[in-house]
Amino acid sequence: MQKLKRYIVFLIGLFINSLGVSLITKADLGTSPISSIPYVLSLNFPFTLGQFTIAFSLLLILIQLLILRRNFKAEHLLQIPISILFGYFIDLTMVMLFFVDPQSYISSVIYLLAGCLILGFGVYTEVLANVAMLPGESFVRAVSSTWKTEFGTTKVAFDVSLTVIAAVLSLVFAHRLDGVREGTIIAALLVGFIARLFGRKLSFLDALLFHPHEKRQPAVSD
Repeated sequence: MQKLKRYIVFLIGLFINSLGVSLITKADLGTSPISSIPYVLSLNFPFTLGQFTIAFSLLLILIQLLILRRNFKAEHLLQIPISILFGYFIDLTMVMLFFVDPQSYISSVIYLLAGCLILGFGVYTEVLANVAMLPGESFVRAVSSTWKTEFGTTKVAFDVSLTVIAAVLSLVFAHRLDGVREGTIIAALLVGFIARLFGRKLSFLDALLFHPHEKRQPAVSD
């Protein structure tokens, strides 16, 4: 029953996460770093953001396999159905948010901040469930555990790398910077902070998922 509850909470967090990504994207000031490459590709090729997110996630899983080798465990394969579901959630929430069409820079900023808040809560919810990780975080963990780097520093380097690659792809395909803007940087700075803030303010929710005597192992580094 405890395991089932965790997975339900994780799926809820996954949907909230996708809703946050879609709202940030709809704000039209860029998107979150992890979605920047799929978003730039979706602007230049006839596939959706969700479809490119699935393809990019599968690529990250493959790279994890190459990095971890013998340390790549069967549980890592759980990322595959999670990635597919996350991609479909993104396409679904993009449709659900059809009404979001900012007509001014101020409204774009408001939608962006609201998206960061939602995405931060989604990240917190996934960490709270503590049953699985999305390929982005799992990739960072694979790198940090293999080369003994600090998780937070590696995550920052990973996000910066994704943003730079997305910017280069945009310049190559569209000959302009499209899909990577100030919103990408703002999301990178705010989402982690918001997730940690929720973790501190809502720490009492742990009792709903974990027995008092059960030691909790965080899914990602705080």
